[in-house]
Amino acid sequence: MSEQHTADREERPVAAGQALPADTSRRAVMLGAGGVGLVAVLAACGSGGTDTAAPASSAPAPASSAAPEQSAAGGGDSAGFAKTADIPEGGGKIFADQKLVVTQPAAGQFKAFSSTCTHQGCTVGDVSGGTINCPCHGSKFSITDGSVKGGPAPRPLPETQIKVDGDAISLA
Repeated sequence: MSEQHTADREERPVAAGQALPADTSRRAVMLGAGGVGLVAVLAACGSGGTDTAAPASSAPAPASSAAPEQSAAGGGDSAGFAKTADIPEGGGKIFADQKLVVTQPAAGQFKAFSSTCTHQGCTVGDVSGGTINCPCHGSKFSITDGSVKGGPAPRPLPETQIKVDGDAISLA
């Protein structure tokens, strides 16, 4: 009967705050805790920061999802993916669909850079204080030339050629 009683105890889950059965080994407890920790670490690493673009994706979607491909092929899209009025002077805006951040360092001067941080591939989160900011590890990039202004990023954000036609911004 003693063996049956022990088998019953091993199969029952232990709720939080409940005492462990006397015959539970320290090794079993540590393996269980290690597994929970490993799952938490993998979940955190697996997100890779791609979810950080959620605030940027709340911006209105471009009129045509085919616009970037047409523009990139050289055809151009007269409507563009953004309006110049959408880009604040001394700041910028992130365009998740195009994977770009467009800045206006000075009145009428528009620049575009990849929105993927060169540190670990997170999507930059915002443009403020004269820098493009990555929320994952704190890298900061210049709105003028994409150069690294702070943080662990090893390289500047790659520049992307854009075309400003009237008040429309499109890929060059």
